[in-house]
Amino acid sequence: MAKNGMAKLITIGYLLILPFLVSSCGEMARIQKSNDTSLKYDYAKKYFNQKKWSKASELLVDVVPAYDGTSDGAQALYMLGTCELALEHGDIAAESFRRYYTSYPKGAKVEESRFRAGEALYISSPEAQLDQKITYAAIQELQTFIELYPVSDYRKDAERMLFDLQDKMAEKELKSATLYYDMGMYLGNNYQSAIVTATNALKDYPYSKHREAFYILILRATYEEAINSVESKQQERYRNVIDRYFSYINEYPQGKYVKEADKIYKNIQPRLAQDI
Repeated sequence: MAKNGMAKLITIGYLLILPFLVSSCGEMARIQKSNDTSLKYDYAKKYFNQKKWSKASELLVDVVPAYDGTSDGAQALYMLGTCELALEHGDIAAESFRRYYTSYPKGAKVEESRFRAGEALYISSPEAQLDQKITYAAIQELQTFIELYPVSDYRKDAERMLFDLQDKMAEKELKSATLYYDMGMYLGNNYQSAIVTATNALKDYPYSKHREAFYILILRATYEEAINSVESKQQERYRNVIDRYFSYINEYPQGKYVKEADKIYKNIQPRLAQDI
């Protein structure tokens, strides 16, 4: 009896809300079919204020072109970007915010739109192993925002996102450098490619959380390159290992790879001594 009673309650509840669901869907369909742009805009604002992002966005797509170049157009474009950002349609949101600050450079929402454009691209940034075109665009957008608005209330959030994106780019470079290292002397000197990739990443992303990993990878690769060198190049490359060792130790005297670095140093010292 309890199950039957619950089922009846659910059925009654569904029947009670069904008219509202039908009415809501019917309302949206009627507005979408209308040729009255102002009516669409009124309803878009209504749905926007109710945080019904999808409905507001669908109407604003029609509204924005109709009000292009006007104050209503600026507001509609900002609202469209906000809806798409809330729906996590990052690339579409970014385009809307970019259009806002380029089309309405004196608009009330220019500062926020520049920040939101970067934020929208930030949430669209893919995993480190994938193509990072969007990540590059997000970094550029956020860097420009910080330069233009150094005391903005959004600055801390912009910096946080920027550092996250730079760490992602650094991670991608770390994966590339590690791959070169793992390839060793296969079809050439891949240790040198690992060193170059890691060194460039340290210059490009000096504050990355992967900084220590780059340092130790450079030391490892320099060591492997040295011990696998032809005799005529060994002496110079042994000295390079010593230099790389001190670069790491000076930067990370208490680093998590100190034992490994010390072992490399001890292995190189006698080789260097006997060749002098």
